[in-house]
Amino acid sequence: MKSSELTIKELINMIMQLAEEKKFGTKPEDINVAEKMVLIHSEVSEAFEAYRRKNMDGRHGFKEELADVIMRVFHLCGIFGIDIQAEILKKMEYNKTREWK
Repeated sequence: MKSSELTIKELINMIMQLAEEKKFGTKPEDINVAEKMVLIHSEVSEAFEAYRRKNMDGRHGFKEELADVIMRVFHLCGIFGIDIQAEILKKMEYNKTREWK
């Protein structure tokens, strides 16, 4: 299977396996949620800085930093057993009927 054919669930499982190997935490009691949220924010800031520097590819590039954001979010989803695909789909359905200001 090519990496582009992986499902979100499979990616989360891979991230959780790495988290277990690296001792990043795999259960709610193993982590500090506030710290994990701040790390997500940090990755978003790093992505913005890469974009500002027009560094799209490579080490510390925009694409890599966005991947870091998603990986950290998926890690939290794995820890809390969140089906993020279902949540995204629910939110998209809501947004179809939402009033935008």
